[in-house]
Amino acid sequence: MSDHVYKQIELTGSSPTSIEDAIQNAIARTSKTVRNMRWFEVTGIRGHIDDGKVAHYQVSMKIGFTLD
Repeated sequence: MSDHVYKQIELTGSSPTSIEDAIQNAIARTSKTVRNMRWFEVTGIRGHIDDGKVAHYQVSMKIGFTLD
């Protein structure tokens, strides 16, 4: 087993549809500029309410990736 060094970043994904879509949106967008992503951890969930209904979901998360 080789040794790994990980770095983590914090970000927030959003979606008008669901928490799961907010997570997927964050990971998909981050994968365009960050290589070697290995894990994520949800650290918070928020939402926007409009006219008594959920209008938008926000998910704060950490993403870990290995260094080259």
